[in-house]
Amino acid sequence: MSKTIMTVDDSASVRQMVSFTLKGAGYEVVEAVDGKDALTKLNSAQVQMIITDLNMPNLDGIGLMKEVRANPSYKFVPIIMLTTESQDAKKQEGKAAGATGWIVKPFKPDQLLAVVKKVLG
Repeated sequence: MSKTIMTVDDSASVRQMVSFTLKGAGYEVVEAVDGKDALTKLNSAQVQMIITDLNMPNLDGIGLMKEVRANPSYKFVPIIMLTTESQDAKKQEGKAAGATGWIVKPFKPDQLLAVVKKVLG
């Protein structure tokens, strides 16, 4: 059975690239345009991992992680930040909010898949 991964990014091109990369490796993908959209879709989708941007309108990546971590069903779902932010302060904030890992954009498809495989096993 294939695993489902949610990708959350306000950039359609980034969502498409992540989605294309993951689907090519055999994963199911649920796309969300921002944190609020992601929370709505999490109510009806069972996902094994979330890959989210940091800077988004409505609800950013940090806010999304806090909400997800507060939900008992998703408390232990791995969350990977995929963002242009690379400062240590942002990484610490992400880690404190519950980030499992951090990938800096632009990313290489192989790099993304390596992280996904490492985290999902």
